[in-house]
Amino acid sequence: MAIDPDQPIAFSRLHRLQWEEAQQKYVILYPEGLVELNLSSAEILKCCDGSHTLAQIIGELEEKFATEGLSHDITAFLEVALHNGWIAQN
Repeated sequence: MAIDPDQPIAFSRLHRLQWEEAQQKYVILYPEGLVELNLSSAEILKCCDGSHTLAQIIGELEEKFATEGLSHDITAFLEVALHNGWIAQN
């Protein structure tokens, strides 16, 4: 399964992204457990609000972090997230 660049990306309704104070990191919570995220992964997932396409997410993050060339890494992570059911596209 691959990301459709023309479709908005939304965080799964079956999962919850939240900051865990005890662990000092973002996690994805779901009924079977949790996934600990690094800060880069959390920043990508925070952009998955159902209104941003892949290009918009890449552009927003490159602007936020004043850098270029994030396309490959963001796309690869989002494909893993899609495969794991953390995000969805309509």
